[in-house]
Amino acid sequence: MEVLAAMRTNSYRNFVPDPTRLTWLRSRFFAALPTLLLFLHLVTALEGQAQDTHSEYQVKAAYLFNFLKFVEFPTESFADPLAPFVIAVVGDDPFGNALPQVITGKTVQGRDLVIRVYHFGDDLRGAHILFISASETKRVPMILSSLRGSSVLTVADTAGFLDAGGIIQFLNEDDRVRFAINVDAAGRARLKMSSKLLSLAKVVGGSVKEGGK
Repeated sequence: MEVLAAMRTNSYRNFVPDPTRLTWLRSRFFAALPTLLLFLHLVTALEGQAQDTHSEYQVKAAYLFNFLKFVEFPTESFADPLAPFVIAVVGDDPFGNALPQVITGKTVQGRDLVIRVYHFGDDLRGAHILFISASETKRVPMILSSLRGSSVLTVADTAGFLDAGGIIQFLNEDDRVRFAINVDAAGRARLKMSSKLLSLAKVVGGSVKEGGK
């Protein structure tokens, strides 16, 4: 026991930290600290940005759903009285789960709701509401041209969309999602806008066809 105690005492006394190594470790830590703090800052910022983006598209998804309640589509837009409303996205889908969450278990005017995601070059005329993603900004004129003569309600959140002939453009004003309506484009698509919807929108154009809601 005395020998073991002596060994423990000697081991403890003989452990002396190398001051050179401690100085090196300390200098490495403080040298890396700014980089670590910057990394944490970026992670936090990106998480916040992702959350803000998700919230924005939750609001836009709710708008797409509610537009169906306040826009009157021509009868020929549906294959039969039980045909569903088709909410479509062309290009990269920015909604994630937001759009399915909004419409799941719901109907409009007794019709079920279907979501479809299209790619450029697909036949888009089967949609009732078509959200044109920012990934398709350069193709907007071609997409709108392909829909000429149809009654598809086109929606986007890219600048200049109404000037290009789109019908509804989302706007970000005072950190809130709002929208503008090109009533001339809506008229060409034979879509009748509810006065309630128009009262909430920034109206562009002059020929307004109001629905009965």
